[in-house]
Amino acid sequence: MKRFAPLLVLPLIAACATTPRAGTGPRTNVPAPVSNPVIVPPTNPVRPTTPPGAFRPPRVMSVPGLEGVIGQTASALQSQFGAARLNVVEGDVRKLQFAGEACVLDVYLYPLTPGAQPTATYVDARRSSDGLDVDRASCVAAMRR
Repeated sequence: MKRFAPLLVLPLIAACATTPRAGTGPRTNVPAPVSNPVIVPPTNPVRPTTPPGAFRPPRVMSVPGLEGVIGQTASALQSQFGAARLNVVEGDVRKLQFAGEACVLDVYLYPLTPGAQPTATYVDARRSSDGLDVDRASCVAAMRR
């Protein structure tokens, strides 16, 4: 029995052995891959051009077909499209949502100068059925019918 004891330990020792990776080793001419370190350049944070808390005028969307919407006040928009389904006010920003069979129209109103009445500066549109984006001008035209 003592003669077979070393044979019982042999599978345990074999389990600890490592195997070479494919494509490396003395029998192949393929060198092992060398990993190059990735060097990420330092970023310079973008500094705001206005001091914190100062008024920043909004960007006004300029898309053909939205001329009758961009620049309008909330009351002018509601006279065009009817009562808004959603009217959200947060700070000096206002969002009006108009819904029709074809699409849902979101109009964002911002003041153009400090203390001014908010006017429409951005429009977003999506299908009523599945929420996928649609052409904004087409949605505006469909909502006016």
